[in-house]
This record gives sequence, C-alpha cells and structure tokens, in this order.
Amino acid sequence: MKYLKPLLAAAPVLALSAAAAFAQDAVAPVAEAAAPVATADPGHTAWMLVSTVLVVMMTVPALALFYGGLVRSKNVLSILMQCLIGFAVMAILWIIYGYSIAFSMPETATALSPFIGNFDKAMLAGITPDSVSGSIPEIVFVGFQMTFACITPALIIGASAERVKFSAVIFFLVLWFTFAYLPMAHMVWGGEGSYIGSNWGALDFAGGTVVHINAGIAGLVIAIIGGKRIGLGRDNFAPHNLVLTYIGAMMLWVGWFGFNAGSELAADGVAGYALVNTIVATAAAAIAWPFAEWLTRGHASLLGGASGVVAGLVAITPACGTAGPFGAVIIGLAAGAICFWASTWVKSKFGYDDALDVFGVHGVGGIVGAILTGVFANPALGGIYADYPGFGTQVTAQIVSVIICILVSGIVSVIALTIVKAIIGLRVTETAEREGLDVTTHGERAYN
Repeated sequence: MKYLKPLLAAAPVLALSAAAAFAQDAVAPVAEAAAPVATADPGHTAWMLVSTVLVVMMTVPALALFYGGLVRSKNVLSILMQCLIGFAVMAILWIIYGYSIAFSMPETATALSPFIGNFDKAMLAGITPDSVSGSIPEIVFVGFQMTFACITPALIIGASAERVKFSAVIFFLVLWFTFAYLPMAHMVWGGEGSYIGSNWGALDFAGGTVVHINAGIAGLVIAIIGGKRIGLGRDNFAPHNLVLTYIGAMMLWVGWFGFNAGSELAADGVAGYALVNTIVATAAAAIAWPFAEWLTRGHASLLGGASGVVAGLVAITPACGTAGPFGAVIIGLAAGAICFWASTWVKSKFGYDDALDVFGVHGVGGIVGAILTGVFANPALGGIYADYPGFGTQVTAQIVSVIICILVSGIVSVIALTIVKAIIGLRVTETAEREGLDVTTHGERAYN
C-alpha cells in the first residue's frame, strides 16, 4: 500500500504525457527508412581478385610462351618483349583514360552515348575503396577489365611476328586500343543504352567480339599491309620450340577460367556453367583439330592439339555463360575443324602471312563462337539464357554484332597502320630480318 499512493498521484501526469506523445505521433510524418548503402560481397570479391590474377597470367607469361615457341629461335625474345611492353603500356592507358571511355555513361545521353563513353572517370576520378560496381568494389572491376584491355592488343602481335619494327608494333597497339578496343568494349559491355549489348541485344559473355574478332581482324589487316616475311615458302619457318608452345597453351587454358567464369562478376551458378563449358568446349576442339589433321595429312600433331585448345577457348568465350554443356561441345567441335581449315587452306589460298594464325584462330574462332552463341543460348537446346527472344532474333543480333566488329576493327586498323607507316615505317631492314630481331632490335640472344 505504501507504493500505491505515489503511483496514484503520478497517474494524471503519466496519462497527459502519453496523450501528448500519441498526438505528436498522429500528426508528425513518418520518417522514411534510409536507403541501403551498397556494399561489396566478400565471396564475389575474392573470386574476382583470383580471376584478375588468372587473366594476367594469360598474357605474361602464357601468351608470350605460346607465341615464343612458334617463332624461329632468332625472334623469340622479340615476341616476348612485345607481349611484355604491350601489356604494360595498355595497363597504364587503361588507368589514364581507357576505363572511362569504355565504361562511363553520361547522365544526359548524347548521339554518341551508345558508341563511346566520356572522360568522367579519367585517372579513375571518383572511385574510392567504398565505390561498388554490382556486388564487388569498383576498383576490382577496373582491374579485371584492365586485364582484358591488355591481352586483346597482345593477341595481334602474332600476326606481325618476325618482321615489323618494335616501335611500330607498340605505336599501332596504342592507336588500335584507343579507337577500336575501347569503343567496342563500350558498345558491348557499356551498360544500359550500349549499342550492341543493350540496343541490339547481342550476347557476348566474355569477349567474342570485343576481344577475339576485334583482334583477329586487326591481325589480318596487319598481315596483309605488313607484307610477307622474307623467304616464306622457301626457308624453314617451323616453330623453334613446341614445348614452350604447349606450356603456353595449357597455361592459357587454366587462365581462361578467370577470363570466362570471372566475367559473371560473381561466384555463382552461372560462373559454374562458364567454367564447365570452358572445359568441355576446349576439350572438343582439342580433339577436332588433330582429327582434321589426321584426315587431311595423315597425322595428328601436338601443334594441332595446342592450336585446337586455343580455338576452343576462343569460340566458347561469348557463349560460356548462356550455353549449356551440350552446346559447348558442339561449339568446340565446330571451332576446332573450322579454325584448322582457316589456318591452313584459307591462308594458303589467299596468300597472306598471318605468322601465328591470329585471324585463323581468334578471328574465325570468334566469329564461329559469336554466331553459335545465338543458337545454343536457347533453353530448348540446353541453354540457360532465360530471356531468349527466339532463334531468328538472337542469331540476327549476333550476326549484326560480328559485322559491326569487323567494320570497326578493320577500318581503324587500316587507318592506324597508314599513320604508323607514314611516321616511323613498318618493316625492319632486310638485313635485320635475316639476322633476327632479337639481336638487331634488342641486342641479345635467347640461345647461344
């Protein structure tokens, strides 16, 4: 009872306070919940860091070893140096302006917005450790895409091997990177409003157009304009070390899991499909190329097997995240056989000196993969692309994307080579070519 009297005395005050609070709540607006802050997913981020490292490995050392074994011993250091410096220059250009042109979209769309970005993110302006792209830090996305921008120009080097000046190669790659690679990356992967990816609905999961057709067409152009190597058809141009080529090809296969599965930008089921497809398509092509050799030449070579591996990797790249494993096998078989035909009969028929078959493997393999992506993304054929619009619509979009890429890369390559030829020239001297670029350009030998 001694506590009851104080409580009764305080009751009117408590009642008035409760009434006032109720009245205030009734008239005051309800505060809106704060918008959730985008944060990076640790698992996705870890996978993308690993994928980025894997793609770096694809250029230095994998591509360098693959190409290095294919040239004559007097030019092996030359091709390694071109891969190294090409990678290094593109990495720096990517930070200065490449990422911005490829992936920035203006707030107010212009007539050029679907085709090319702007300089809003030049020197990575506005990107902080807290910036997020999808479910990963934006700086990780910058690094991952940087590796694509570095390996693509490096692929072209194989077409001009053993006869083009070192300075001319690097100058050409800078021009081509700026005016062919960056616009194609923006048109395909630039996001909402991009010309090929968004407006046309073409599928290119990991770079069939942006990387392989783009580089393959540039390789064809430089092979034609650069001219044939001295003594071709008379001297011995056999690869000097197929062990290096084999090691490089197998390292490319391992690194390609970062290239393809990493392009999902997440550690999820689609990345798993991309990984499995990269295995089985490559395996199919590694069988198809030597089998075609055996049928036409009576033997299956290690070089054919390694070349088939690369052809399968190229062809499955645009389809790896939308096709099913059955479709991937068909794509690999087609790529192995067709790229063998392009690198032998077609090259011989038209007489261009694509030294290391950049067009035959990357250009033709990229075209095969890009078109068949439109076929095998169909869920009725085991594909996993839920928004498949129909066979005619999707295949047409794929063909349009191939044509646009051929035109962009072809026109830019011709203009860039014309500029390079006018300013510094393309070919080394006949004496330097005969002696070898290792000694005459770099002052050293791989073998004594």
